[in-house]
Amino acid sequence: MPTVNTPVLDAPAGPSSGRPLHILYADDMPELRSLMSDVFVREGHAVETVGNGDAALETLKHSASPFDLIITDHNMPGISGLDLVRQTRQLTYPGKIVVFSSELSETVKDAYRGLAVDAILTKPIFPLTFRDVLEKLFSEKAHLATEPAVPPFPEPHG
Repeated sequence: MPTVNTPVLDAPAGPSSGRPLHILYADDMPELRSLMSDVFVREGHAVETVGNGDAALETLKHSASPFDLIITDHNMPGISGLDLVRQTRQLTYPGKIVVFSSELSETVKDAYRGLAVDAILTKPIFPLTFRDVLEKLFSEKAHLATEPAVPPFPEPHG
């Protein structure tokens, strides 16, 4: 069953899109799910977290309101992040997808790029960096772009 966290009333405004986001976050590490959920809720977003790709797909299919963003790890029990993205694309999901994982091979990154993910981020990452990514993905300028850039952000080095 997914964990749902809603924004606190005095949270700062969401990204430059001017509205809070509905985020689905899939990762098999409970501590990371909790941390990232807290970060996003403090930013004013509503977050649902799940521990594997199968639960993410079911949550996506049966959610009462659409998700603006899916953030997925790659290595999870059940279906992988790659399979989650592939099956999500078959659902004609209109939102953004960010892969947030560690140690992905170039072949796997290319497979994600072929599925038009919006960003590939390497763990670990500072919460401020994630905020910048969301601002870029959901800014007015991003909505006016005719062709999405894949991936739009350079991967961190080090």
